[in-house]
Amino acid sequence: MQIVDAPHSTPDARPLARAVFLDRDGTLIRDRHYGFDPDQIELLEGVVEGLRILQAADYRLVVITNQSGVARGYFGEADVRAMHRRLDAILGARGIRIDAYYYCPHHPEGVVAAYARACACRKPQPGLIHRASADLGLDLRRSWVVGDAPSDVLAGRAAGCQTALLTTRGESQRDAVPTCAADSLLEAARIIVSADEAEPLTGRSA
Repeated sequence: MQIVDAPHSTPDARPLARAVFLDRDGTLIRDRHYGFDPDQIELLEGVVEGLRILQAADYRLVVITNQSGVARGYFGEADVRAMHRRLDAILGARGIRIDAYYYCPHHPEGVVAAYARACACRKPQPGLIHRASADLGLDLRRSWVVGDAPSDVLAGRAAGCQTALLTTRGESQRDAVPTCAADSLLEAARIIVSADEAEPLTGRSA
């Protein structure tokens, strides 16, 4: 498990914060299938507006992403960090602050020996979420995981978070029922804020 950077986070003695854990590819940026060129980052529609809503509602924003391309030998960890620095700059220019980026470089079928293994941080395992919670002082019961794949939902549920599945990939909810479903990050943000202003949802599928 790796933390790329947390330039905006300083743990303190305040009560545990709530967070939204965000998948990267297919949730924040266009999924280019093992893409690692920072110049090709393209924000998906509704991402900026959705993140602004969550930030205004005082959620910590944390990116959690599987990057098995490291284990597969397609790119290195330095490339992952470069992607996140560029994404951070793009979002920062729009007034959005990501508190931290976490990624898993492992895969059991990898070809790079140092990363070719099963681990506790590759989603659907909840290791990235648990690490972020410990590092940043987060209340997982009041936090959400948003992603476009069942593995995001399963990781969030395993960590005790509520979950929002983006339906852009047309993934079945049969094996990973989210708290809610949405067709964009903007819609998910509106649902999250509305739900928490009223009362927490309890595992219902939208």
